[in-house]
Amino acid sequence: MPGKCRVPGGPWSGGRQRESCMSHTSTVAVLGAGALGAAMATRLGETGHEVRLWNRTRSRARAVAEQATGVTAVDAVGDAVSGASVVLTVLRDGAAVADVMADAIGRLDDDAVWVQASTVGPQSAIGLAGQAREHGVAFLDAPVSGSTAPALQGKLVWLVAGPEDILERARPVLNDLGASVLHVGAGVEGSALKLAVNAWMAASTVAMSDVLALCDELGVEHTTFTRVLKAGPLAMPYELQKVDAMDMASYAPGFAVQLALKDIDLAAVAAAPSPLLQVVRDRLKATVAAGHEDDDLAAVDYLRTSPSTT
Repeated sequence: MPGKCRVPGGPWSGGRQRESCMSHTSTVAVLGAGALGAAMATRLGETGHEVRLWNRTRSRARAVAEQATGVTAVDAVGDAVSGASVVLTVLRDGAAVADVMADAIGRLDDDAVWVQASTVGPQSAIGLAGQAREHGVAFLDAPVSGSTAPALQGKLVWLVAGPEDILERARPVLNDLGASVLHVGAGVEGSALKLAVNAWMAASTVAMSDVLALCDELGVEHTTFTRVLKAGPLAMPYELQKVDAMDMASYAPGFAVQLALKDIDLAAVAAAPSPLLQVVRDRLKATVAAGHEDDDLAAVDYLRTSPSTT
C-alpha cells in the first residue's frame, strides 16, 4: 500500500503495535459525499493521495469520482476503509456516523486512524470515541472550520482533539486539507469548540443581514458600510463575502442553512440556548420554511429582500 512505513515500537491504546510514521501520500477513505466530503475527497486526490469515496447514495460518490483525479467511488463501506491509513467520516450527524461505522469499523486496518470530521456535538463525540476504543481503533475528534471552497483550496482549519501521537500519524492528510491544524485537547474538545464556532458564524450572518436592513432604512449604501468596516478593526472577511452574496441573492451551496440549524440545535442540547441563539434559531427555521434549507447560510437574508416578507 502506498504511503506506509513500519517501525518497530511500543504499544498504543489496546496494546496494539502501531505505525509511527506515514509518508506524505497515503490511502484515504472518505465516508460521505456531501458538499464537504466531496470537496475533501477532490482535494486529497489532487494532492496525490489514493482516495476511496463512499456515500450511502452511490450515485453521489460516483459523480464526484468522475470529475476528480485520484478518487474512486466504492459501493461497499467496508471495501472503502479496508487498507486505508486514514478514514475520514464526513456525515450529517452523530447517528449517521455511528451507523456507518458499525458496518465499517471491523474492516479497518490495525494501523488506521479514524478522523471524525462530522459536526456531531460533544455528547455524540463521546459515544463515537467509545465505539473506536471498543474496537481498538485510533480516533481523532476533528471537525473543521470552513466549508467547500476552503476544502478545495486546502484552507480548512482543523479543530483536533485526541492523543498527540495519533494526530502526528494523520497530520500529512490533515495538512493537505487545512491551512491550520489546531490541537485543542485530548478528548472531544474539537466537537465542543465546533459548536461554538458555528454558533458564532450563524449569529454573525443573521446580524449582517439585519444590519443591511438597517442600512436600507437609513439610506446607507451597502458599499459605503463595508468600506468603513474594511478601513478599521471591525472587518470580518467571512461576513464581507456574505454581503456580496446577499446583495446578489446568490445562495450557491456552501454551508447549508439546514446544517446551521442542526448545529444550533446541538448547541441547545449541550447548553441552554441564550436569547440571542434562540433568535438565530428562529431565523434559520424561517429560512428553511421558505424553501432555502439546502442553500448557503447567506439565504437568511432572503427574509429581508423577499417582497412577501416585507
